[in-house]
Amino acid sequence: MDEELERLRRKRLQELQQEENLQQSLEGQEAQQTEYEEQKKQILRSILTPDAKDRLTNIKISRPQIAEQIEQQLIILAQSGRLRQKITDDQLRQLLARLIPKKRDINIERR
Repeated sequence: MDEELERLRRKRLQELQQEENLQQSLEGQEAQQTEYEEQKKQILRSILTPDAKDRLTNIKISRPQIAEQIEQQLIILAQSGRLRQKITDDQLRQLLARLIPKKRDINIERR
């Protein structure tokens, strides 16, 4: 009986340790993600004009996937040193026009 109780105690202690390790791992991942997001914001602030940043924020609300693509492209350009000046609102609009497909107009004609 004492052996069984001790075995259950050890098993429970092991489960608690595994849960604690998992929690620490998740906290570490969250910290890394937060740090990455902060670095991304800082880079974007340095390469976008205020108008372009506002536009990108609006796009992030309506089309998060496209905004993420644009952010990644801009960060890559900035890190590779291919940007010589800040991206303006007009330049961002041109980039968006290339990424977002044109909508088709559908006309229904009655006969």
